[in-house]
Amino acid sequence: MVWAPLGPPRTDCLTLLHTPSNDSPKMSLEWLVAWSWSLDGLRDCIATGIQSVRDCDTTAVITVACLLVLFVWYCYHVGREQPRPYVSVNSLMQAADANGLQNGYVYCQSPECVRCTHNEGLNQKLYHNLQEYAKRYSWSGMGRIHKGIREQGRYLNSRPSIQKPEVFFLPDLPTTPYFSRDAQKHDVEVLERNFQTILCEFETLYKAFSNCSLPQGWKMNSTPSGEWFTFYLVNQGVCVPRNCRKCPRTYRLLGSLRTCIGNNVFGNACISVLSPGTVITEHYGPTNIRIRCHLGLKTPNGCELVVGGEPQCWAEGRCLLFDDSFLHAAFHEGSAEDGPRVVFMVDLWHPNVAAAERQALDFIFAPGR
Repeated sequence: MVWAPLGPPRTDCLTLLHTPSNDSPKMSLEWLVAWSWSLDGLRDCIATGIQSVRDCDTTAVITVACLLVLFVWYCYHVGREQPRPYVSVNSLMQAADANGLQNGYVYCQSPECVRCTHNEGLNQKLYHNLQEYAKRYSWSGMGRIHKGIREQGRYLNSRPSIQKPEVFFLPDLPTTPYFSRDAQKHDVEVLERNFQTILCEFETLYKAFSNCSLPQGWKMNSTPSGEWFTFYLVNQGVCVPRNCRKCPRTYRLLGSLRTCIGNNVFGNACISVLSPGTVITEHYGPTNIRIRCHLGLKTPNGCELVVGGEPQCWAEGRCLLFDDSFLHAAFHEGSAEDGPRVVFMVDLWHPNVAAAERQALDFIFAPGR
């Protein structure tokens, strides 16, 4: 903006002001009028400048607001794919039955479920999930997962019969049928400290077995002899709301475990009951990325777990850690007077699976993906 004052320049006005003349009052008046015009122009200039600053600030605010909106949208878009944290018992879903829950147990109803589907297209689906994860996050640290998915068929077919996971094998993990307590020391100590809490909630649940029908929330598994019941709090990475409400303290306890698998299809947490005379035949678990932890709640004589040909016995209040991708079986050869064998079972991460790999596997094997 260019502004030129109306009337004679200020220097001329000053000259006229100090020049002795009979017309001095008239000249002074003209100078004052000119100066007034100058002030009006200056005021207009300042006002225009302030408005320009305001316009500039408004543009900046709009820009920042747009960036914030984009950031919130990005967080929502990415966050909805993130592993879901444990929620409080009071906020569990009310419409459980609408999501495929029957008798408190989650039954897989998707033909594309990677946990339950065994076909030639499975590896392609897993690789697609890995690529999607890498595009959103990073390929860094994905070497073993990439190698495992690309050569999954060879790994599963060439594995020795003692260890042969049915769904996914992560290469280069140390293999052993049993793990020491130090493998996941923190979580083992937390579970053993809360042994009485879990036992009390089980005993409350077990009172429902006084009648003949299978109590709500329990599932009967197929066995050649005897009876094997399970009460799931988390089944294949999905919480079972109705069951969690019945064991609120045990469910909350899962949230304090550092290595509990709760966000992919390989994660489970349940109470497992074997009646006397029950035999669980030899079988393989789905993957080697996890450690299965059994906390003994009731362990009568005559009960045994065999993993990779090595037998072990449970102990009340103590955790037993094993790799269920090895061939394993369980027996309860005690008498009816001995009562059932009861353990609290929870799946923990294999200690040699890195944090970046855990995040990627949660994404690749997310429930329903």
